[in-house]
Amino acid sequence: MILLPPETIEVNQQLLDEADQDLKSIYRLIVFGERYHAVDLLNRYQEAIQHLQTVLGIKNAQQEAQSVEEAREYLRHLKACMAMIIVEISEQRNFERPADLLRLFRVITPESAAHHPNSFRQTCVQFGPFFAPEPSEINGLIEQLFAILPELPHPLIRAAYLHHELVRIHPFVDGNGRVSRMAKNWLLMYDLYPPIFIYGIDEHHRYISSLQNSFLDLARDPHHFGEHTKAFFASELRRIKASTGFILNRMRNNPQIMFGKEDLDSTPYRA
Repeated sequence: MILLPPETIEVNQQLLDEADQDLKSIYRLIVFGERYHAVDLLNRYQEAIQHLQTVLGIKNAQQEAQSVEEAREYLRHLKACMAMIIVEISEQRNFERPADLLRLFRVITPESAAHHPNSFRQTCVQFGPFFAPEPSEINGLIEQLFAILPELPHPLIRAAYLHHELVRIHPFVDGNGRVSRMAKNWLLMYDLYPPIFIYGIDEHHRYISSLQNSFLDLARDPHHFGEHTKAFFASELRRIKASTGFILNRMRNNPQIMFGKEDLDSTPYRA
């Protein structure tokens, strides 16, 4: 397998700019918002971030767990993972080493990690119609991935690239989607972007389909940033725009607004 060449990446610059403008607007409100009390704005911001973190776990559990008990266990592990990420960010540590990837795996899937401690998978796996790389390739691909990330020009592109390629490598026996999404959110939150998630079962099906089609395209031509790969990156940018738009609207208006539940303002928050 060949990792997606960074120089081939094409993104929707308008979506990138809109997400960045929302982020700047959020911090302008906190620093310069004379219409509001600074403490009130900061509280609204923190509450909105916490709400997104909670929804992230719930949506992941709803979409992947097979039973109520499994969903509860799944959610408990995701909460523990988010707590770990927040501690790491508060200590000025970003997601930047293979050891960080293994730590996420241990927290998110402790049962699998107990049987495969500090190691990547040793078996071949299939993701839909796509065959992941051979186990002998994984260590080298992970090292390449971490070497490429600092070269990417924008935090949102880094996060989307990490997510896409980590799922394509499929380094673990279990939990690859969860680990990839939490690793992506670690990158985003370190650079002060809000966490993002997949909203709803239909969107989850589109997400899986876009990844599988992108991987098949790259298997045929690893140097071409095709339409399916471009569609996945665009969806990731729309998700970050949804989260930044939600926070900004919650700070400006009703601080009790729920993501995706608004009667009048749901469209800007959907990916």
